[in-house]
Amino acid sequence: MKLEEAINQVKPASRVAAEAARKRWDSIAKPLNGLGVLEEDIVRIAAAQGRAEVSLEKKAIAVMCADNGIVAEGVTQTGQEVTSIVAGNMGTGQSCVCLMAACAGAQVIPVDVGMAGEENLPGVLNRRVAAGTRNFRKEPAMTREQARLALEAGIWTAELFSKRGIRLAGSGEMGIGNTTTSSAVASVMLGLPPEEVTGRGAGLDTAGYQRKVQVIRDGIRLHRPDPKDPVDVLSKVGGFDLGGLAGFYIGCAALRIPVVLDGLICCSAALLAAGLCPQVKDYLLASHAPAEPGANPALKALGLKPAICAGLCLGEGTGAAALFPLLDMAERVYRTMSSFEEIQVEQYQHLV
Repeated sequence: MKLEEAINQVKPASRVAAEAARKRWDSIAKPLNGLGVLEEDIVRIAAAQGRAEVSLEKKAIAVMCADNGIVAEGVTQTGQEVTSIVAGNMGTGQSCVCLMAACAGAQVIPVDVGMAGEENLPGVLNRRVAAGTRNFRKEPAMTREQARLALEAGIWTAELFSKRGIRLAGSGEMGIGNTTTSSAVASVMLGLPPEEVTGRGAGLDTAGYQRKVQVIRDGIRLHRPDPKDPVDVLSKVGGFDLGGLAGFYIGCAALRIPVVLDGLICCSAALLAAGLCPQVKDYLLASHAPAEPGANPALKALGLKPAICAGLCLGEGTGAAALFPLLDMAERVYRTMSSFEEIQVEQYQHLV
């Protein structure tokens, strides 16, 4: 699907299914809201899938991989070559997210949206737009057409998930320098100063952090990205991985596949997707409360509640992998536990 077609295909999540799911939770013989956010997540999944009988049997995590020209400004601790090394490990099932996803019964599908390294790595899908973005402190990160291609690479990935029968998706990324691009996008989309949404990434010292904030400030001042035009924001200060993720969220929403976010990069991409199509928010779930400072205001803007508070900051989609088993447990309770009526006990009532 092209971008406009996917956006037009997104429909609001089912209120009927959501209400039926809430009633089912209330009927189960346990304290009301006893499973907290996990109950809310099952309701969101029901609404997204359009039926109260939720399906979590087949799960997979899409990992968008790309390089960022902004690393030339010294905003990272490691070199650009690490992106393709880790992506290659994903392709062979050896990266952190792959090991975690295997425990959760989920597949990991890495996608090259714009890495600077070797093309056609084994096990990595090739939807490369270009060999990395440009340095946004000096010029726009990409052309507007490249931004659209990145978005449509994500939509293509969502279509692949649908064809493979995936009922619950996760999302992640791999790209050295992408906490800088994500902080820049979050700053613009949330209308917050860079220092409020920028963290130390993968271990910057104080001088490195200050340089990172200044780089973001300089890029935004130079290009003046328009928060009312998410494609403009993506093209000027974003990354191909962000575009792929944003497109993936739009595509999943169009195909009624609920999708779990990971950390800051996924949250920033979700801001772009919601800017293009507000109804996409109905199809998103937050996995955890990320350590990066820009993520929590992004989650608030998206209306999402994280289920896990564990200081996660690894990326790759590990947050989604961590949430999947919790959702399986909640779904088992939701589907199989006895109701108050069945055990002949008076049902709890909402008194507030």
